Amino acid sequence: MRIGHPLRALVAERATFRCEYCYYPEEFSPSSFEVEHIKSLTAGGLTKLENLALACSHCNRHKSIKQEGIDPVTKRAARLFNPRTNSWSKHFILDRTTGIIEGVTPIGRATVKVLCMNDIQPLTARRNLIRLEVL
Repeated sequence: MRIGHPLRALVAERATFRCEYCYYPEEFSPSSFEVEHIKSLTAGGLTKLENLALACSHCNRHKSIKQEGIDPVTKRAARLFNPRTNSWSKHFILDRTTGIIEGVTPIGRATVKVLCMNDIQPLTARRNLIRLEVL
């Protein structure tokens, strides 16, 4: 969605200018965050506030149009985290020692895996923000 779009400001403010998936703060990102469709347009999602989330480019690129992933523990399909209907703290834990985001439910684990939340780049960035006491 274009940066100047009126919905962008509403989505960003609601998200407190953080990626709604990995919680990375936009102010420390080299690029503007993206407004993404939680349920993709190709899956019948609409461009309305209830279906939009603020996402860093890493999370948005990996999520793409995906709606579910495989929980690595149960080996079963699980829907991905929905910032409008799910609580982040119920599905994820941020380990402040390692910077790793751990999924603690099937939804959380599938989302961590699909969005590659613990790839070296986002992990290094989180560790730096933790060290600086920003995150």
